[in-house]
Amino acid sequence: MSRKKAARGKASPRSPRSPKASPSSSSSGSGGGGSSGRSGRGLAAAAAPSSGLVYPSRPSISHSGEFYDMAFKVMLVGDSGVGKTCLLVRFKDGAFLAGSFISTVGIDFRNKVMSIDTTKVKLQIWDTAGQERFRSVTHAYYRDAHALLLLYDVTNKSSFDNIRAWLTEIHEYAQQDVVVMLLGNKADSTHEREVKREEGEKLAKEFGVPFMETSAKSGLNVELAFTAVAKELKHRTMKEPEESKFQLQEYVDKEMRTVGCCSS
Repeated sequence: MSRKKAARGKASPRSPRSPKASPSSSSSGSGGGGSSGRSGRGLAAAAAPSSGLVYPSRPSISHSGEFYDMAFKVMLVGDSGVGKTCLLVRFKDGAFLAGSFISTVGIDFRNKVMSIDTTKVKLQIWDTAGQERFRSVTHAYYRDAHALLLLYDVTNKSSFDNIRAWLTEIHEYAQQDVVVMLLGNKADSTHEREVKREEGEKLAKEFGVPFMETSAKSGLNVELAFTAVAKELKHRTMKEPEESKFQLQEYVDKEMRTVGCCSS
């Protein structure tokens, strides 16, 4: 009996030591899940508004499972009803939200990874509410945005008249070097048009921002708008010394002439 007790006594010190094997197993587990750990860090880096750059040597993974090299935050702003949500859905899903108009409550976002000159660029696109009561919420997101797409409705003159107020807000709350593009949406509604394309061009020139007309319904220039912004942000980040400076408006004008889509 004494020897059995002694044997049990000898065995008992080993039991506290057995959990020490867990660090090695957890380290091997972390090694097996290292890619997910890197992905988490990559997503955190992508969410950081300071530069948006994720080093190509350590690509990150989006929620959809796509790899990307750099990420940027883009905001859609403008009056309620100008078609911000429809523009986003057209770009992200290639579909048009037909039916009754439902205002965005607060703020929402979607992600899309694009191939820009062999570089995978992730755009985190924030869809904001245009109503006055949500304006304070929108202000909080301005300072983290790398680009702002400012929309008005070509069939709604008041939404165009309010563009100056929106630009004032942008200059007050957004980063000084934020990319701003003016979009005249619903260009397919030719019979209901209240704002001429020339008026949009004139206002854009006055404030020194690129301009184009879009249609979430037909898809007119939707892909081009986001591609142009992604190219501008990518060129700003990469800063290749031998590469000539990317001109956003020149690129937009060239692409629209190529496809002949300015005849609205």
